[in-house]
Amino acid sequence: MTGYMATETTPSLTIPATKQVLALLKPGHKHTQPLPPGSGDAWLLADLASASRQTVVVLCADPLTAQRLADEILLFAPDLRVRQLPDWETLPYDSFSPHQDLISERLRTLHALMQEQVDILTVPVTTALYRLAPPEFLAAYTFAFRQGDKLDEDGLRKQLTLANYTQVTQVTAPGEFCIRGGLIDLFPMGSALPYRLDLFDNEIESIRSFDIDTQRSLYPVKDVQLLPGREFPMDEAARNQFRARFREVFEGDPSRALPYKDMGNGIAFAGVEYYLPLFFTQTATLFDYLPEQSLTVTLGDINQAIQRFSQDTHSRYQFLKSDRERPILPPSQLFLDEENLFLCLKSFARLVLADNEAHPDFQPAPKVAVARRADDPLASLRGLLSQGRQRLVLCADSAGRRETLLQMLAEFGIAPDSGSETLQDFLGSESRFALVVAPLNNGFGITEPSLVLITENDLYPAQARPLRRGKRAQERGSDVEAMVRDLSELREGDPVVHAQHGIGRYCGLVEMDLGEGQMEFLHLEYA
Repeated sequence: MTGYMATETTPSLTIPATKQVLALLKPGHKHTQPLPPGSGDAWLLADLASASRQTVVVLCADPLTAQRLADEILLFAPDLRVRQLPDWETLPYDSFSPHQDLISERLRTLHALMQEQVDILTVPVTTALYRLAPPEFLAAYTFAFRQGDKLDEDGLRKQLTLANYTQVTQVTAPGEFCIRGGLIDLFPMGSALPYRLDLFDNEIESIRSFDIDTQRSLYPVKDVQLLPGREFPMDEAARNQFRARFREVFEGDPSRALPYKDMGNGIAFAGVEYYLPLFFTQTATLFDYLPEQSLTVTLGDINQAIQRFSQDTHSRYQFLKSDRERPILPPSQLFLDEENLFLCLKSFARLVLADNEAHPDFQPAPKVAVARRADDPLASLRGLLSQGRQRLVLCADSAGRRETLLQMLAEFGIAPDSGSETLQDFLGSESRFALVVAPLNNGFGITEPSLVLITENDLYPAQARPLRRGKRAQERGSDVEAMVRDLSELREGDPVVHAQHGIGRYCGLVEMDLGEGQMEFLHLEYA
């Protein structure tokens, strides 16, 4: 396949069943396999994509699973090009539009699929139900600049406006541009950073990325690719198409309808995405963007997720359809139903991961929970290590958590092998036991190669653990993790931070009776 990046994956990643599964996966055929326990599904999918050299599309029953897989697959195979098609994160028929960052990520993913530059795509199945703009629209409204190109300022302004970019005084978000004499600032959809074009007369002398906060240039680039600013066109022809189709679909006087009037005035009103079919003669689906030889994987109870989404959508349609000022399209024009989705899947080879029996190559993670009241809280982990039958890797959520766990293990006389800080370091070494930074959700074991992965959820199964956020959410805000997950990690004299009282020192546990019997409390001392 053109565009596939040939990669050398760590040999220990391969499991015996992969080649057998690939031999059974033919276009139009379906094969069912047991779902691996824990985060073993990410290992299996990484192995499948590495061995098949085809685009693997994973339809998940819920968005959290799609996000988890996108994060965890890269831990096992960092060379794979993994993308996620995010949802709009709005309810059907909402009267507000998706966040620009979401639109940017969606357009970037769809364009990468068209260029066959995706090895694994994770997508919630309800997101795959949405009808999309045809690939021809994305191809027609995508353009690029290179250093040394001739550029007409007025022509560029018109081109950017037609592509749904907004002219502003200072660029801060995707889909914006600013022209100041010989300097042009652009924030392309799908890009992590904006770019500054420095013109000499009408020639692009240099292109540099810049920081939106300081507005300072960062590093030079040779070219910039611009995707459209929205998932639909807004030029005059498209607006006329919208109004003509609006008159065909909806009865009554269109001049009383707010969407019709706003579109006539060139306004992309809030919630315009749920009128997307009116911009095109024919819409497309996600499957129209996939390479012909793609492999599809369904994970979880996608049938139930589709049925629940369809029920909610029809309920909202029945409630809102009588609004004369804002008439809405029926669900059949906006979404695929369950039957049509599976008809689309029939064109591709499909692997069904069903949670109905044990997988022959994977086992659940062994029970190694920390018993904080015992004399040896790590007795279960110590016993597993003493058996020495499998290589074992303990996965910490972050570098800070790794240091905390290293200290706890040392206090109980357990020393991981040195030299492995990441999962790839461990897989490429001969180490028998290591503590690495690899934020996996749940551990699992593998028969061949003989390996056990243990996570902090396995060490502290009763501890409430916040869900990890995606990269986009982490970039918007701080991602500070709690350093203490269990009292067994605290020692008298350790500094701690209280939510209300600030920094103090841990002085042990004390028993107090507040009217409900004896209870244990943390004794904290403040200066």
